[in-house]
Amino acid sequence: MEGLDADSFRFSPLPLPPPKPKPKPSSKKENLDPFERICPPSGENRVVIYTTTLRGVRSTFEACCAVRTAFEAFGVSFCERDVSMDSGFKQELRDLLKGKEREETVPPRVFVKGFYVGGAEEMLRAAEEGLLGELLEGLPRKKMGAVCDGCGDMRFLPCFRCNGSCKTAVLLKEEGHKGRTVVIKCAHCNENGLVVCPICS
Repeated sequence: MEGLDADSFRFSPLPLPPPKPKPKPSSKKENLDPFERICPPSGENRVVIYTTTLRGVRSTFEACCAVRTAFEAFGVSFCERDVSMDSGFKQELRDLLKGKEREETVPPRVFVKGFYVGGAEEMLRAAEEGLLGELLEGLPRKKMGAVCDGCGDMRFLPCFRCNGSCKTAVLLKEEGHKGRTVVIKCAHCNENGLVVCPICS
């Protein structure tokens, strides 16, 4: 096309394509839209995961490890509630997911900022899509390699009252039994003689 220069197209009848609108940054509300509002106790501004450390069902144990490792990789602080170490956590999870399929009460179960994310598959999918990273913004961070000074990241400690025996001696003061000592179940620990760590719980 000899003899044509840039000025030859100055008055072209073809309109220029309109500029593409810039994508608007997604709001926090939009990030939370896919998730159901179910808030565990003291879970409004933190990550809460219900797990198990029992190896009876290998797939369940490995899924719990995968979820735990994923949050450690994000560098975010999280509260882990082991249902195999405390039956209270197991009942707590059942109450939270009451009315759902039985499979949904099987660990791991993930809650972020009072919203139910789901199990391992749902959480890892959200991580791949970048949604989980946005959801975790603003949460407390955890230094790499840092462990709790109280329990060493074990989440539990032996009961301070019964030293893990689940039993405590009580001196009776009732008439007819005054001065008699009886052994009763400790009211301060769980069925394993453990209490939740007061530092990292």
